[in-house]
Amino acid sequence: MTLSGMTLISGLPAHPLLVHGVVVLVPLVSLGLVLCALWPAARRRLLWPVVVLAAAALVLTPITAETGEQLAGVLGPSPLIETHEELGDTMTLVVALLFAATMLLTGAHVLRGRGDGSGRRALTVVAAALAVVAAVGATVQTVRVGESGAEAVWTGRLP
Repeated sequence: MTLSGMTLISGLPAHPLLVHGVVVLVPLVSLGLVLCALWPAARRRLLWPVVVLAAAALVLTPITAETGEQLAGVLGPSPLIETHEELGDTMTLVVALLFAATMLLTGAHVLRGRGDGSGRRALTVVAAALAVVAAVGATVQTVRVGESGAEAVWTGRLP
């Protein structure tokens, strides 16, 4: 359902509902990815579920960003909303990089499991390092975007 071009879910703006998915998925993927990068036993057990969650985040993030732009259009101009929008515009790329790092680690894991593994250890180490960097960066950016969104909603509304 839409109202003035804004997507609604059960009569509520979709953005504040969908954003909870991104806020949960990105740190969850990040935590799982770091565990998989640094702990081979976790990699064997958790990597495929992390891939699925990363794919879900990759799909959900641009939808959430789009519904945020719709909501901003309905709410009108505000410096706090504009700051949140600018930060939020980075999330699709950030989550795409997180997904790419997840897939790189997955590829290294699959290749290392084949053959004698010679030369593949270096690929796994590089993939693990990039995965940790992507996970930390994605989590930090998620917090920054979320904080700016909370400021946009709550600044001036509480005593």
